[in-house]
Amino acid sequence: MIEIVINPTNTRDILTQISEDLNGQIEERWGEYTMTIDNANAKGQIIYIPFDWGVNLLDFNITFHKEFILRIEGEEFNPVRFMYNLQGYFSHRFGVQNKEHKTEQFQSVIFTNKSEGVNYIHFPKNEKLQINIIQIVRKEFMKKRTTNVSSLNKKLYEVFVDTDHENRFSHFGELNLKMADDVKSIHKIKSKGMLRILKIEAKVYEILSLHIQQHDRQIKGKKLPTSVSKKELKTIKKICDLIQKEPAKQYSLDQLSIDYGLSQAKLQDGFKFIYKRTVTEFIRHIRLEQSRNLMKTTDLNISQIVYSIGFTSRSYFSKIFKEKFGLSPNEFKKQIVAKV
Repeated sequence: MIEIVINPTNTRDILTQISEDLNGQIEERWGEYTMTIDNANAKGQIIYIPFDWGVNLLDFNITFHKEFILRIEGEEFNPVRFMYNLQGYFSHRFGVQNKEHKTEQFQSVIFTNKSEGVNYIHFPKNEKLQINIIQIVRKEFMKKRTTNVSSLNKKLYEVFVDTDHENRFSHFGELNLKMADDVKSIHKIKSKGMLRILKIEAKVYEILSLHIQQHDRQIKGKKLPTSVSKKELKTIKKICDLIQKEPAKQYSLDQLSIDYGLSQAKLQDGFKFIYKRTVTEFIRHIRLEQSRNLMKTTDLNISQIVYSIGFTSRSYFSKIFKEKFGLSPNEFKKQIVAKV
């Protein structure tokens, strides 16, 4: 086990000091810093993007070839960290603790330390890791005109107003499969320059809001559905991902139940828990979103789009498209053309 000691004065210091210890290479483009590494220590990337008002992102997509512990010493730079584990696992403990808390795939942790406190983040050997970390520097964030932490629950409110870092706080989130989609969507952004940074920043705030919502649900005692196990929810998430990847495929509740060994009731409960939609509603939602994207990005006509996303009736498609977006497909297409 190898310990990397980090004494940051800002988030970029974390990336720089990790890179120095592991012999990575950092490149900056449009305000986005990417550390790339492929050696005996690790293979992959860590991305750092600073935004305004003390908000920044660290995004890990890396496999460590050795067991590493980051010892992050908090002095002046001591943000609130919102970590979401998309793939793999990691553990965290404060310096005053002996026992680590393990965060599994699709789980999250929120933590901050006292001034001069120490955080230990333990990464395993030879485990593919995808970890999204949003960091909030409270003194800067609280200066933002639109920041209204009084709307938060009492515990998170106390965390945000503790700008002198007098208290230690941690919260370990339950399974959150909806957050996975938002974290993945950051990786899919293909824009460049300012547009890319703005799109990522918007997603960061969406993810932050999901962290806050989950914390609120848990302190109110709302639990995962008892009708579906964590393992079954992960299986249902695989089905959701398949539908998003291949929306045109003809799906039926009967066949999904057979293929994945889950009852129809469990499938419906799982979809409602993750997306607040039934299986049929989720499929329709994904197809409509895909149709709108195809109208924006391709020259396909409406009929071609209808059949390419799995619908068999153009009139039905037009009806539900207008119900969802407030415009008919033809009106939406004309609006796009007018903007070009």
